[in-house]
Amino acid sequence: MPEILEGVSPTRMELLRLSRREKLAEKGHDLLREKRDALIAEFLDVVEEVRDARKEVEAKLSEAFGFLTLAQAMIGIEQVRQLSMMSIREIHIDSSARSIMGVQVPLLAPPEKLVRKVTERGYNLIDSSAALDRCARSFEEALHLIIKLGELEEVVRKLAVEVEKTKRRVNALEYIMIPSLKATRKYIRMRLEEMDRENFTRLKKIKAMLEQRE
Repeated sequence: MPEILEGVSPTRMELLRLSRREKLAEKGHDLLREKRDALIAEFLDVVEEVRDARKEVEAKLSEAFGFLTLAQAMIGIEQVRQLSMMSIREIHIDSSARSIMGVQVPLLAPPEKLVRKVTERGYNLIDSSAALDRCARSFEEALHLIIKLGELEEVVRKLAVEVEKTKRRVNALEYIMIPSLKATRKYIRMRLEEMDRENFTRLKKIKAMLEQRE
């Protein structure tokens, strides 16, 4: 049973004030419910994107490790390690934000030349092999996909938090606030009717007493 709001006076002015609050709460409930449904739809769309992105990353990493194994077999594990050390570089990722239904989510921009040409990797081509070159390219392509996947997974996380927050607010209005406002209004109406009956009875008694005196 809904609880009656505390600190309310059984007056017609209070009844009017509660009626306005109830209408406002119902309007807010409808808007939040629409927002929740839109957020859930957006969340499911991004989850689908994450699923596809993960498959791409897994496929690209599988390809890269396949070429790595081949390169190690052709020129040796130690040679691959040394050439990889020559190819080390810092990678700067530009980040910004965008809004989805009022939720700020990240927007990551990988470097333009994340995937390099063979001559840009810093090692001697004579000491390398076609398998190692293809391996390096596959890992660079995988990194590009991983950055995009990281962005999408953070979007999913933030949307999930907002969906849960909005659901709690919808439920609070639907199952607590609005029922309490309705119950309080009903209580005040009953008290006002009771007071009216008491006043009517009192007036009847006064009238009867006056008539007896006359």
